[in-house]
Amino acid sequence: MRGGLAKWMTNTLGVVVLSGVFFPVQAESSLDAAAWLEKMATAAQKLNYTGTFVYQSGGSTETSKVTHLVNASGEQEKLEVLDGSPREVIRNNDEVKCFLAAEKIVIVETRRKQKGFPALLPPSFASLEEFYKISRGEVARVAGYESQLIILEPKDNLRYGHMLWAEVRSGLMLKARMVNEKNEPIEQFAFSQLQIEGSINRELIKSKFEVESATWRVQHVHAEENNLSVGEWAFKTPLPGFKKTAGMRRHSASSGTGTSHFVFSDGLASISVFIEPLGERKEKIEPATYSVGAINVYKRVLDGRLITILGEVPPASLKRLGDGIEPKKK
Repeated sequence: MRGGLAKWMTNTLGVVVLSGVFFPVQAESSLDAAAWLEKMATAAQKLNYTGTFVYQSGGSTETSKVTHLVNASGEQEKLEVLDGSPREVIRNNDEVKCFLAAEKIVIVETRRKQKGFPALLPPSFASLEEFYKISRGEVARVAGYESQLIILEPKDNLRYGHMLWAEVRSGLMLKARMVNEKNEPIEQFAFSQLQIEGSINRELIKSKFEVESATWRVQHVHAEENNLSVGEWAFKTPLPGFKKTAGMRRHSASSGTGTSHFVFSDGLASISVFIEPLGERKEKIEPATYSVGAINVYKRVLDGRLITILGEVPPASLKRLGDGIEPKKK
């Protein structure tokens, strides 16, 4: 009888039952899956929001608070890690300051592209449908909000799958889960508490260490953009769909050393390649693949330089790209 009543209510009143809670079917927008991705990318940049989210990878978890505000001067954001040693990242458009309280260091850097939860998506999705099957899933509740699930299933074994939950009204990403070929979770971000728009105190984007950090050591990191079509290095075994999106030489004022840094992306997954001189390091470094949380890493030595390739892609993808790196013939 109870099952029949629930079926009657679903058919007659146009509601769906999820975990004992009723949601209007109309909450599922008529937007297609690709349009939902665009809505999510725009929301993360254009909306004011503040909330607490939990990051899970393997057996470890980390809780952070993010506040994002937009006005006539652009974007301001603060990310505060709530577990472990106190850490803050304050962003004012492209200028980023990282406050490391335990070390009493402030790292200052200019970043043209910022990618962090909930702003995980790129502004353009032109190539995604070529390498991912994109579809809509169910409507569910996350952090007290109704959300639409968008599923990105890879069409090859070079990248992982993604499940993204978007708040149905604003499109803001509420949860993001990366999964392997068995659909097992590799990592997950999820808001546990969130306020979208409304009155948000601008004091929330100020550093708690603003006063005391005046006596801390300041480390400036500079990146010089190189022409992406030229350089010392050739990539002989490119990964389908992964295009070189950045090439730069990074300098640390404290160490005085320079590292070549390249970024490859398929529009969602990213791979970073770092090439640095070994210098006076005497230990023998054998080619090796390992993981640091959800990040896979592959290292090899070539012509007195250490090549490190890392990203949230399968280890075989990193090895394929890394083994094809060679110095260009002069």
